[in-house]
Amino acid sequence: MRIIRGKYGRRRFDVPKNITARPTTDFARENIFNVLENLRDFEGTDALDLFAGTGAVSFEFLSRGCRSVTCVEQAMTQVNFIRSVQAKLADENLSVIKGDVFKYISTCRRKFDFIFADPPYALERFDEVVEKILSSEMMKPGALVIIEHGKDRDYSSHPLFRERRAYGSVNFSIFEISNSQE
Repeated sequence: MRIIRGKYGRRRFDVPKNITARPTTDFARENIFNVLENLRDFEGTDALDLFAGTGAVSFEFLSRGCRSVTCVEQAMTQVNFIRSVQAKLADENLSVIKGDVFKYISTCRRKFDFIFADPPYALERFDEVVEKILSSEMMKPGALVIIEHGKDRDYSSHPLFRERRAYGSVNFSIFEISNSQE
């Protein structure tokens, strides 16, 4: 796993062979973060990484200046790997939560500027993840929600949809929360 840019840019970490996650490719991650950087400044923001896998997205948020990053992952192998990378970086601004994403969403009381979710593409409840996030209270005004998905999903008719980006077989739908607190 490689952290692409920021204060930890170019740092590499060997991912254990027994990790079952499907990490976002470096190419796709670099491109979506370039898009996000053009939409919002990361400095002083709070990010949430759901279905964190190897934590690559979490570490990219940290590296680029987020004040805090929370990542949620259910698999213990992945959680241990994320914690080991965090220890090597000696960065206390990452909170690692081992748990079920659906339970986390329904009980979370924090608010975030960025929410990134990369559910397993074959997850039966995939679309439920999108709706649960977008109907939750977890987003600050102006927040961006990024959902990674396969090419077979289309969220363009959702009222909060902003844009879709595709990098090879990796697709991202970006949703934007209104700046007004209605």
